[in-house]
Amino acid sequence: MIKLKRWAVVGTAWLGALLLAGGVQAQQKELRVGYQPNPLQNASLDMMDRWGAKNGVKIVKIPNSYGVYVEKMTASLTSGSDQFDIIWHNDDWGPLWAHLLEPMHDVAGLKYVDPWGVEPFIFDNAQGQTTVVPMAHTFPVFFYRTDLVKESEVPKTWDELVKVSKKLQAEDKVKFGYVGGMSMNNSWFTWLWSMWTNNCDVLLPARERDNAKLAKNGWKSGMNEPCMRQVAEFWWDAVHVHKISPAGMPAYDRNEANAVFTSGNAAFTVADSAHWIAFNDPAKSKIAGKIGVAYLPSGPNRTEPITSNDVWGWAIPKAIPAERKALAKKMLSEMMLDEAGQVALWEKTGAPPPNRELWDKIAQKDSFMRQVKKYSLDVPTKVHGAYYFEKWPAVHKAFSDAVIKSITGKREDIPKALAEGAPRVHEAAK
Repeated sequence: MIKLKRWAVVGTAWLGALLLAGGVQAQQKELRVGYQPNPLQNASLDMMDRWGAKNGVKIVKIPNSYGVYVEKMTASLTSGSDQFDIIWHNDDWGPLWAHLLEPMHDVAGLKYVDPWGVEPFIFDNAQGQTTVVPMAHTFPVFFYRTDLVKESEVPKTWDELVKVSKKLQAEDKVKFGYVGGMSMNNSWFTWLWSMWTNNCDVLLPARERDNAKLAKNGWKSGMNEPCMRQVAEFWWDAVHVHKISPAGMPAYDRNEANAVFTSGNAAFTVADSAHWIAFNDPAKSKIAGKIGVAYLPSGPNRTEPITSNDVWGWAIPKAIPAERKALAKKMLSEMMLDEAGQVALWEKTGAPPPNRELWDKIAQKDSFMRQVKKYSLDVPTKVHGAYYFEKWPAVHKAFSDAVIKSITGKREDIPKALAEGAPRVHEAAK
């Protein structure tokens, strides 16, 4: 009888400890983050991990492939799922998700962001409330090999890009002059930057992103403009005539193009500034320490520099419980004030952090930030890299199909390919 009582006491104590442990575990806070593995997002997640460790919050990271990211997240958002507390948010699909995301206007840290990156027509919902907290700034950078060309020899125009590339090839210093992504969803690294530097755009007026003005102009396509034909003919010649670019480049994504550049087989490329660190990593790049940046080369219709500048960010699904929304907002707001974390993000990626007040401070000690400010951040004329209506992905696809067809067919068929694409772009937009 005495033994039985002792076992009862022990058993009760053990059960109580088990329930207590279970209660602690049940009460442990966590935030689930949906993202696409990428140096920039990884660096931002490092900030989340540090914040989580400090605040007793477990950060659960759920990677998703870039190729299916928008479709998967759209399905999750429209279903009302609470699978994710925070998701990667991009200007490309800002309006597509705005009504499905938690408003962020009450996040205190937003007062430190650059207004350009979060203009109202990009991430705002119908009530005029932003739905993003920026992660970092992204923009195309013209990278060149400092071991092949001096700063004074860097091409400033398309024609100079051809001449310098052919010279380097003739001297057997490099296999290709220029390499860049061209396939759908990689348009920024060849098609779009060259289009903007020739005063051209997908829709007219060029560089306009106000939907009311685009609608007033009838969602007119820019595909039939002479400047667009010049863009297509330039790249056709670069691939087929001058051969300064790989024959397979029309199908390249950013990773394939970057691999050609970092293997030492190309002298020039355009890629996000965030690739600076990877390009200079001896474990990943044969040209580490031999890279500089410059203005995007201008086409025949433009003489002044131009660049694009947009933010990647984080968003919170509307469907999740209120307490998790509050916790996610607290973290994203305090990350904006994490100077050490934001500087570390810059050092790991080469992407300017979202707190604009840190840019000059970083530039005082960092030569690459001084270059980024000169050739991108401080360039007076900028363009947003996407359009901001729900049908932009369809417009982008119609544009991409037309320009890729123009470069993979016969040169004399370029006007026909662009003309066939024009109504498809128009219809997709309107």
